[in-house]
Amino acid sequence: MKNELIDLLCKKSFQFSEEPVFKLASGQTSHYYINCKPVTLSSRGLYLIGHLVFDALKDRSIEAVGGMTFGADPIAVAASLISETRGAPFAAFSIRKTQKDHGIVKWIEGDLSAGQRVAIVEDVATTGGSSLKAIERARSEGLFVDCVVMLVDREEGGAENIQKTVPEVRSIVTRAELLAAYRGGQ
Repeated sequence: MKNELIDLLCKKSFQFSEEPVFKLASGQTSHYYINCKPVTLSSRGLYLIGHLVFDALKDRSIEAVGGMTFGADPIAVAASLISETRGAPFAAFSIRKTQKDHGIVKWIEGDLSAGQRVAIVEDVATTGGSSLKAIERARSEGLFVDCVVMLVDREEGGAENIQKTVPEVRSIVTRAELLAAYRGGQ
């Protein structure tokens, strides 16, 4: 499944340039750009991602998985769906970019209660900023963040930054794996 996901990411999500022309959310420029949404919003991508993220979390005893909207949403939903089919169900949740200012003021949407053990997911991690923000907001709602799973780790310090705040950080695919597959497919 992982090799198929890497192939799909290379075909639909990965772009490379000899010059660093791609501006990232972190403000840095890069030789490559990874937009996971064409894969995370495809049926085959969701199937593969759901299984791979579930496998990365199955030993963690979590009760829910989620992250910053919009990038984490399809990943969390896919993993939650697969968790049900594999007999170890956990819920999905979404963390808002801006706090809800009406009704019950909160950061997180989903069927969660304070004290629950959760995992944060992210589509692409460079510095880890989105995951760190998600961790902070989840904790502010009383959740215990046990683990972070990155769909793609750009291997630019994000995992190390995140590891300072949670017990476990895992990646499904790394930049090195994507680059190797991209170069091998040219």
